[in-house]
Amino acid sequence: MSNGDDSANGDEGAEGGADEDAEESAATELSTDTLESRLDDAAEALEAAETEADLDEVEESLDAIAADLEAADLPEPDEDDEDAEDPQAELEDRLSDLREDLEDKRGPYAEDVTGIVEDAEATLADTRWTEDGEGEAVAAATAFVETVAETLAADLSAEAEDPGGASETLAAAREAVDDAGLDPDDDAETIATLLEAAEELESGLEDAEEWDDLTIREQLAAQGFYDVLESENRKDYPAEWNAVKIYEKDRDIEPILTALERFESDFMEENILDALEHIAPEEAVDAMLERAQKRDKQPIRILGRIGDDSVCETLHDFLGGGDVKLEKTTLRALGAIGSEDSAQPVANRLDADNPEVRSTAARALGLIGDTRAIDPLADVLAEDDADEVRASAAWALNQIGTERALEAAAEYADDRSYIVQVEAEKAAGV
Repeated sequence: MSNGDDSANGDEGAEGGADEDAEESAATELSTDTLESRLDDAAEALEAAETEADLDEVEESLDAIAADLEAADLPEPDEDDEDAEDPQAELEDRLSDLREDLEDKRGPYAEDVTGIVEDAEATLADTRWTEDGEGEAVAAATAFVETVAETLAADLSAEAEDPGGASETLAAAREAVDDAGLDPDDDAETIATLLEAAEELESGLEDAEEWDDLTIREQLAAQGFYDVLESENRKDYPAEWNAVKIYEKDRDIEPILTALERFESDFMEENILDALEHIAPEEAVDAMLERAQKRDKQPIRILGRIGDDSVCETLHDFLGGGDVKLEKTTLRALGAIGSEDSAQPVANRLDADNPEVRSTAARALGLIGDTRAIDPLADVLAEDDADEVRASAAWALNQIGTERALEAAAEYADDRSYIVQVEAEKAAGV
C-alpha cells in the first residue's frame, strides 16, 4: 500500500512539474524579446521570398505571431513616465509594417490588369466626351488592345470608330488576358508589361477631354448656341441674353431650355423664364414643373399659360399651405388650365381665411367652367363677408354662363355693393 501511494504521489509530482514547464515555455514563447526575434525571422524570410508560395509561408508566420501577440501578457508601460515604451504597441506597429511590405511584394497579378480594363470599359461607354476627347479615349483603348495582342499573340482587332466600339474591343482584350491563365511567378514579366499598358490606358482616359471638363459657355458654343449671333449685333446685350431673345423671337425652344439648364446666373434665369412666359411652349412643361415643385411662382404662371392639365395634380398640392401669394398664383394657373379635375380642390379654397384667396378661387372656378361650382359660388355670393369676394363669385357665375348660373348672379342686381351689382346686371342682361 505504501509503495503504491508513493508511486501515485510521484506521478502527481511529475505531472505538476510538466505543467510548470509548459507554463514557463509559453511565457518564454510570448516574451517581448521572443516576439521581436520571430518578427526578425519573418522580415528575413520576406526579403528572401521569390515566389508566391514563399510569400504565403511568410504570411502564415505573421498570422501566428499576431495570434501570440494578442494572447501575450506583456509588461504595461509606466503611466508616470511619458517617455516609457509600450512593447505591445511597438510590436503591433512592426507587424503591421511587415504585412504592408508583404502585400507590396505580391504580384503583379492578371487580375490587377483586368480590373483596370473593366473600369475603363465602363468609363468609355458611360462618359460624355467632347469631339477631341472622344478621339483621345479611342486612341488610348486602341493602344492597349494592340499591346495585349502583341504580348499574348492574341487575335484581336483594335479598330474602333467611337467610345462604344472601343469599350467592346477592351472587353475582348480583357477576356484574352483572363483566358491566358497567367501565373504570377512564371509569367511575372508578361503581367508587368500588361499592367503597365493598363495603367497607361487608365491615364489616357483620365487625360481625355470630357464634356463636363468644358465651361458652360464652351459647352453651349460646341452645341451651336451662339451661331445665331453671327449676323446679329452683339453689343447691345450680353451674348447669351441676345441669343435667347433671338430664339424667343423665332420660337426656337430647345436652345432656350438648354440655356436654362446650363446657366447658373440669376440674371440669365430671370430673362429665360420671361421668354418662356411670353411664348408658353409645351416643350417647357417638364422644366417648369421641376421648378414649380420648389414653390417658384413664375414657373407656376408659365404652366398656367401652357395649359397642360397633366400638371394639375402637382399644383393642387400648393393649395392651403398658408403662403397667400403662392396660393393665388396657383389658383390663377389652375383657372387658366381649366381642367374639371381641379374644380373640387379649387372650390375647397372658397372657405379660406384670407379673402384674397377666396376671391381668386372664385374666379378660377369661373374659368374652369364646371357647373358643379354654381351652388358653392351662389353660397359665397349670399354669405361671404367681403364684397370683393362676392363680386368675384358673381363674375365666375357669368363666366360659367348657363341659365342657372346667370339666374343665381342676377338676383343681386340691387345689391348694396356696387361691384357685386355690376356683375349681377351683366347676368341679368341689363
